[in-house]
Amino acid sequence: MQKRLLVSIHDVGPRFSDQIERLAERLANNLGDPRFAMLVVANHWGDSPLAGNRTFAQKLRRWADQGVEMFVHGWFHRDEATHSGLAGFKARHMTAGEGEFLGLGVAEARRRMAAGKALLEDITGREAAGFIAPAWLYGPGAMEALATSGFVLAEDHMRVWHPATGATLARGPVVTWASRSVMRTASSLAFATIARTALRPLETVRVAVHPGDLSKPSILTSIDRTLEALTAKRAVSRYSALLA
Repeated sequence: MQKRLLVSIHDVGPRFSDQIERLAERLANNLGDPRFAMLVVANHWGDSPLAGNRTFAQKLRRWADQGVEMFVHGWFHRDEATHSGLAGFKARHMTAGEGEFLGLGVAEARRRMAAGKALLEDITGREAAGFIAPAWLYGPGAMEALATSGFVLAEDHMRVWHPATGATLARGPVVTWASRSVMRTASSLAFATIARTALRPLETVRVAVHPGDLSKPSILTSIDRTLEALTAKRAVSRYSALLA
């Protein structure tokens, strides 16, 4: 079997409409066609609702028609819970207040998953490809809700799995970039450079980009070089191929 490359754009929604357009164009140029995924947020931070935004809904439908896979990426993308212990560490160090599903109970997690799924499927006319929590962070309530959500794919930093069975479909770290600070940017650039060769043994490698990546030319250069290196050795694939 030829090794795979999976690529995704996070935080897709009206809040970052222009950035998403630019990233989609850049990825299509790098990959040869729109064979990537979009992670769609229903109402980013509560002030950018997708519902009722006909212009952005038409963009999503167009991308879906072109073959872009559409994942539900939370509802608000904002974490309003109070955390302690390991969850507190993750909330402080792994995201800037955006781990929406880290502290939700089962009922609320299930409600937001179902609402996001219904909204995205109504807009695109297609079944959602899966669910990926904001910042790739899941609490116990989210994991329990996800198992009965009807989603066929889920992802975190280190794996892709089938929610109903828990079966792991791909392993390995996501190659992504950080633009929030100079130190985070430097470490993400270094990891991307290492990953181009260090991840060669993996059957599946995942790359994720964010709207904030456009703010730093160094990140854009790293994205281009990383995709060039990975596409030379791998087939650009879709997440759904993991279910075959």
